Amino acid sequence: PSGGVVDDCIFYKRSDDEFFVIVNASNTAKDLEWFREQTHSLCDVVDVSDDTALIAVQGPKAIALVDDLANGALSGMTSFTFRDADVAGIACTAARTGYTGEDGFELACRNQDAAKLWAALLDKGGLPIGLGARDTLRLESKLPLYGNDLDDVHTPLDAGLGWAVKLDNREFIGAPVLREQKAQGLSRQLVGFTIPESTRAIARHGYPVLDGGRTVIGTVTSGGPGIVVGGAIGLAYVPSQLAAAGTQLTIDCRGKDVVATVVSGKFYKRKV
Repeated sequence: PSGGVVDDCIFYKRSDDEFFVIVNASNTAKDLEWFREQTHSLCDVVDVSDDTALIAVQGPKAIALVDDLANGALSGMTSFTFRDADVAGIACTAARTGYTGEDGFELACRNQDAAKLWAALLDKGGLPIGLGARDTLRLESKLPLYGNDLDDVHTPLDAGLGWAVKLDNREFIGAPVLREQKAQGLSRQLVGFTIPESTRAIARHGYPVLDGGRTVIGTVTSGGPGIVVGGAIGLAYVPSQLAAAGTQLTIDCRGKDVVATVVSGKFYKRKV
């Protein structure tokens, strides 16, 4: 094992011997193969992807909207919990999760019921958004995206996700590699950065981070406009000595050297 990230998933424990797992859709085949390689005959891995739809309802009004359609069955749920419930008369697994930085639910239902559920949510006042809008939300909340900010080359420690791979008295796939990396110290880290509105530039995925001699020393993994916070924002892997908040970075934005500033924490944090 390399210590890299296979995927960024959520596991729902239905019982001691049954788990429901939501993977990134683009990784379905890869994840299935990996699960089966690791589990062998310890359990059955059943792919229900083609039979299941997932609708995320997010935003300040999401909880009340979905709970009303569920006749009050979901109001007491806390973050990262789930339960089975009828929403608009449709059997769903409702999870208090999301990928926007806002509160809300992710609703899993039978594929054939998805259109009816979707229509009920829109009739109740929900508005559809695409992946581009979703990406601005998750980026402002500094939520890493698999395939951009997370992959099998960079480790969770590189990405600032040490809380997800606690190493004390625990053994798991890749743990020895992570212990060695932690002992030696990180050579690179994923950082957030901002670019002032006045610069009129956006650093996109794949843009190089340069040193004073214009040698590539890092790479932008995510970037876009700061819809709420203003200016442009992004994430990049840089040498650890450049990861402190306040450090200035030079990013090649389509041939133009743009100065960005490293910031700590989320770009935007919702009001509870």
